[in-house]
Amino acid sequence: MRIVSAQRPKGAAVSRSVLRPRSIAASPRRATNVTLPESLLRDAREMDINLSQACERGLAAAVAEGRRHRWLVENREAMEDWNRHVAEHGLPLAAYRRF
Repeated sequence: MRIVSAQRPKGAAVSRSVLRPRSIAASPRRATNVTLPESLLRDAREMDINLSQACERGLAAAVAEGRRHRWLVENREAMEDWNRHVAEHGLPLAAYRRF
């Protein structure tokens, strides 16, 4: 396990692998254009925020949430069937529970 201090001196280097998973860090990069509100861009630059990394983290979070939502939609029927089964028959191995 690797623990990284949440506080680091300004300008100190951070390993790329700390910022994003290896599968993303090792993948080829492709330039793209992003349109941002001017005030947000100005504030980010004043704070020395790396725009590429910030956009990547935000997009990765949005993609993960989209996948989670899609999985829930695709598996809703199976989850409803399982809940109905448990309501009618109880939990499997319930006799062995100690709580």
